[in-house]
Amino acid sequence: MRLFIGNLPFKATEDDLQDMFQSAGVTPDSIQVMRDRMTGQSRGFGFAEIADVDAGNRAIEATNGRQLLGRAIVVNEARPMTDRPPQRERRLRY
Repeated sequence: MRLFIGNLPFKATEDDLQDMFQSAGVTPDSIQVMRDRMTGQSRGFGFAEIADVDAGNRAIEATNGRQLLGRAIVVNEARPMTDRPPQRERRLRY
């Protein structure tokens, strides 16, 4: 089960999320905080993979709305990515 974790503080790391899930009694298989390609700063959301669906549902119930570094985070089941049209080429204007 893939979980979406939103409203993350920009200082949150994968280790912070690992600790949060473990305190809820669930050990994710993997955790990834999404980062900006140019700056490396957190984009404010991430994903966690949990093999067992029941454990994933328990993780959602235990962590959704919980405070992490001063912010109430959002945890729910991740939706599949949808196809997006390509971005238009940008013109340089002088």
